[in-house]
Amino acid sequence: MAKPMTKTQLVAALAEEMGGDKKSAGAALEAVCNLITKEVSGGGAVTLPGVGKIYCRERPERMVRNPATGEQFKKDADKVVKMTIAKALKDSVNG
Repeated sequence: MAKPMTKTQLVAALAEEMGGDKKSAGAALEAVCNLITKEVSGGGAVTLPGVGKIYCRERPERMVRNPATGEQFKKDADKVVKMTIAKALKDSVNG
């Protein structure tokens, strides 16, 4: 399995794709990441066309088990970030 693309590699590829410089590509990437973080942490969702939808889901209070000791305890309700992958991306991966 190939290593994930680093931020530096992503910025360089984005700059090439945009036909611009790395500084403006880096600023664009940072702005998109900040917008996604702000929207999802506020309980909203963001759809990246052709990629997927990033959203926050609440999990109810539940009983969990410590695998090391077998002890059961109650875990408080919390939130988890999820992503649904777009059909277009799934199709492109599967040919």
